[in-house]
Amino acid sequence: MRELPKARYTFGGDEHVFVEVAESMSLPAFFKGMAITSELSRRKVPGITEICPANAAYLVRFDPDVIAPNDVQRLLVDIEESMDGTSLELNTRIIEIPVLYQDPWTHETLMRFRERHQDPNGTDIGYAARINGHDTVDAFIAAHSGSPWFVSMVGFVAGLPFLFQMVERERQIEVPKYLRPRTDTPRLTVGHGGCFSCIYSVRGAGGYQMFGVTPVPIFDPLQRLPHLQDGMCLFRPGDIVKYTPIDRAGYDEACRQADAGTLKLKERPVTFSLDAFLADPGGYNASLLAQLNG
Repeated sequence: MRELPKARYTFGGDEHVFVEVAESMSLPAFFKGMAITSELSRRKVPGITEICPANAAYLVRFDPDVIAPNDVQRLLVDIEESMDGTSLELNTRIIEIPVLYQDPWTHETLMRFRERHQDPNGTDIGYAARINGHDTVDAFIAAHSGSPWFVSMVGFVAGLPFLFQMVERERQIEVPKYLRPRTDTPRLTVGHGGCFSCIYSVRGAGGYQMFGVTPVPIFDPLQRLPHLQDGMCLFRPGDIVKYTPIDRAGYDEACRQADAGTLKLKERPVTFSLDAFLADPGGYNASLLAQLNG
């Protein structure tokens, strides 16, 4: 919190305030935005109709017939100033998401679109491994799945999470998006663009590099699975995700359970402390994973 500049406030039309917490994504920027929006939600201010946190910013919608725009901005500034110097903790959950890396479906898709890629003679995951300094794809998979990820926002399409890797900045995986977007991406593809991982909730166009697929449905308007009983979208901002590699047999079995409505996810409630994480990222991540597996 203390290392961040003051947020920048901009009005969007007659009903929105857009607040840029920082110019680039970081865990402190994300936590500051989450802390402010959580406090705003707690206050239940008349006239505030929607609160939408994002990676390093947030958007507030209000009814100008109930609360004046300048009053909304003053309220947000007051909340921001009250957060300065505080130690931030978040009551959240850690969720295990199994991934079949180098699956046949994303492989078939990426081969159809090689002319749109930086490395037309390779694969997405091979390219990502090379530019991130890994000697083998297996080493890259270990780096991708070895540390947890924060869900920093959900959107673009229904239920799609953006995830930020919980490691020191110099260790973060970074991969550019395709030179030109694809017109096809398999449903539940685990992708990566810039510093963000994502899971494509539905089949459609996309430009993120494709590393594998998960058997876990993350969006279902009918809410047929146990992990979607509380809402049609699995993820919420602030969730912590642990990718776990699985083989084809494990993937097929999880898909069978999902089709039968019996698939159960491993998840645990956790309290995340930003200060404790920043003091020892590796040790703190180990404690989170111990809670998941405990």
